[in-house]
Amino acid sequence: MSTAMVPSKKGESQHELIQLVSFNLGAEEYAVEVLKVREIIRMTSITHIPNTPPSVEGIINLRGKVIPIVSLRNRFSMPGSDSDHHTRIIVMDIGGTLMGFIVDGVSEVIRISSGEIQTPPSMVSGGVDQDFICGVIQHADQLLLMLQLDRMFSSDEQDAFADMNG
Repeated sequence: MSTAMVPSKKGESQHELIQLVSFNLGAEEYAVEVLKVREIIRMTSITHIPNTPPSVEGIINLRGKVIPIVSLRNRFSMPGSDSDHHTRIIVMDIGGTLMGFIVDGVSEVIRISSGEIQTPPSMVSGGVDQDFICGVIQHADQLLLMLQLDRMFSSDEQDAFADMNG
């Protein structure tokens, strides 16, 4: 996992290979760049913090470091779901702050050509900023939404998460 961008071989198109971690929320598949992912851990006990936004589940202690945990289901306004043996926390570097994201399951690490990433269609977002959806990828029999999770949070939210890191 040293690099997400792998130069293509001579004679191939000018597209680079990109490594992504794919995960699911319900029946939908999503992907993030592997370089942003620090580790993937099993669901653990979360300490809830009062007066936080609904998508913030709380904090965990990961080897002496306090990390805020966000439920992507809640953040995406999806119905809640009980954790099971597939539920994982993806620990990522978001704007220099370590954060954990609860997902229903991690699927695989995939390699795609940057040319396979299509621009997401403009959509009616109902006032919700959707800039964090940075691409759509046809993978196997379904579409993967490529996310840039650091675009999901306002600068005030990122500052609040940095304060949680201690």
